[in-house]
Amino acid sequence: MALFELTLILLLIAVALTALSRRLEIPYPSLLALAGVALAFVPGAPTIEIDPELALALFIAPVLLDAAYDTSLRDLKRYRLSLLLLALGAVVFTTVVVAFVGWKMAGLPIAAAIALGAIVAPPDAVAASAVLGQFRVPHRITAIVQGESLLNDATALLIYRISVSAAIGSVMLKDAVPVILLATIGSVVAGYVFGRVSLLALTRIEDAASSTVVQFAGTFAVWIIADKLGLSAIITIVVYAITIARTAPRRMSARRRVSTYSVWESAVFVLNVLAFVLMGLQARSIVGRLSGDGQGEAFLFAATVLA
Repeated sequence: MALFELTLILLLIAVALTALSRRLEIPYPSLLALAGVALAFVPGAPTIEIDPELALALFIAPVLLDAAYDTSLRDLKRYRLSLLLLALGAVVFTTVVVAFVGWKMAGLPIAAAIALGAIVAPPDAVAASAVLGQFRVPHRITAIVQGESLLNDATALLIYRISVSAAIGSVMLKDAVPVILLATIGSVVAGYVFGRVSLLALTRIEDAASSTVVQFAGTFAVWIIADKLGLSAIITIVVYAITIARTAPRRMSARRRVSTYSVWESAVFVLNVLAFVLMGLQARSIVGRLSGDGQGEAFLFAATVLA
């Protein structure tokens, strides 16, 4: 019951912080993360553990699907070169820089340093949308940043998993390129196939409530299947969502689309709140594992990476 009560309190705090972020013109994800860190050091604050694989599916899949729904396929095609440069080049560059710092400063093995770089490299899609929503920027920049935020997670996650496999000795870094290419191509094909199958099911469902439930269940099912097949779940979800978004307006009624959009918007907000607050709550357990000297070195390393 304590966890349920805590969740309700966190949601109410998040609503207040979201309103405050609009007044202060600060991206609400940043404010939520800071609130989570502050809450973590409150005496008696609970320690919440969540399985990493569950966290990926629970928090990333719906958010990516919602973001992909709002992404224009025309913009993706028009700005494809810029998107690829950012989603691939920028993520790889940041990964390399962070990996070098981790290798030189922290003495991490190369594979572990690359894994750390891949974790840090991709900017958050929610934070990017929140920042862009508070400023008047050209449509081209908005389209590129939002489109890139869909793909950079996929790039980073592929690099992360390959580097982790290299760290434990199950794959060599020199074999990474074929693995990435096969996973990417397979993910695109799987996402398109899953999207077409989902459309066939959705067009045969009349009421909006059932349609929304099928979309949620389908999103998690696609993520799980892609992960079990060794594909990139992120790329699969993005292609799956874009496939549905292209055809749904022609095959689903406006009433169903509006109802579904409202539910998705609320659900994604709740998931974002929980995700950023839970990230902040991890700070106490992380800092608690470090000695006094280790804390100073960790903060110096973090500051260097962020700089």
